[in-house]
Amino acid sequence: MTTTASPIATRRLSFAKAMAEGISAEMDRDSRVFVLGEDVGAYGGIFSSTTGLLDRFGPDRILDTPISETAFIGAAIGAATEGMRPIVELMFVDFFGVCMDQIYNHMAKIHFESGGNVRVPMVLTAAVGGGYSDGTQHSQCLWGTFAHLPGMKVVVPSTPEDAKGLMIAAIRDDNPVVFLFHKGAMGLSWMSKSSRAVGSVPKESYEIPIGKANIVRPGNDLTLVTLSLSVHHALDVAEQVVADGIDCEVIDLRSIVPLDIDTIIESVRRTGRLLIVDEDYQSFGLSGEIVTRVVERDPTLLRCPPVRVCVPDVPIPYARPLEMAVLPNPDRIRSAITELMAK
Repeated sequence: MTTTASPIATRRLSFAKAMAEGISAEMDRDSRVFVLGEDVGAYGGIFSSTTGLLDRFGPDRILDTPISETAFIGAAIGAATEGMRPIVELMFVDFFGVCMDQIYNHMAKIHFESGGNVRVPMVLTAAVGGGYSDGTQHSQCLWGTFAHLPGMKVVVPSTPEDAKGLMIAAIRDDNPVVFLFHKGAMGLSWMSKSSRAVGSVPKESYEIPIGKANIVRPGNDLTLVTLSLSVHHALDVAEQVVADGIDCEVIDLRSIVPLDIDTIIESVRRTGRLLIVDEDYQSFGLSGEIVTRVVERDPTLLRCPPVRVCVPDVPIPYARPLEMAVLPNPDRIRSAITELMAK
């Protein structure tokens, strides 16, 4: 007798709704989980990442805070060390500077400083990314900054399905996890968005493993490694260059810490060409780290020098034409593919 597995029930959700659903599922499952931050309650998060949670769980578990990042992130750290599992929203990642002591000297280091005896199971969320003329203090990504500092896991989902699964995994993790979401991937009606910002999401609870990249488009001619909103740009361009006879493999990192270098290595071993697209600053960051790890593993894998499409080392401009010029937009990605294939 053979049995047929029941199909997984899914719905089409925006990234924002999927993220909120992941939080809600864990709050239902575990009474230690709570949320705090600016405008996470009645407003539902300025990017809708906590919409509906206040009505469901009440003000004791969804806490609107004053504008004092150092205070409420410090409160979350204290709660985590005492056995709670807080989710704290920094709102814009650019604000990390006003609370970096709490993030790096406390959240990231307490486990190490205690000889492994004290855990800090908390999630720090923040919006990242440009493209909206928000100016230099509201448009950065900065995931490379957090990845550079030991003690924190760093996840950056690009799709609604991954947003829910990685959020659940982050909440269940016993380490501090920085969960960064791109404003352009949230699927909000009042912002320009990718067509992939809404997608199928399972109703059930599930985890996406932290530290496992996803090959979102198989290909043979070059390996394109990217993350966050740039995954959507990369897929759009990869479909366009098929007409030019170019077959791109697109890898969505999903996590930066841990970094799934094995998936990248195996892809480059087949294609021999490496393109990295990163909406973070180019120097001293993720793109250079990936190139270095590939070369350290096996310098003979690359048929030609790798190419990087990143934000140049300038603050993100406010003026839209200038902002579009520095971001890794589809035109820049396509030019880089053409350059790489010509080598």
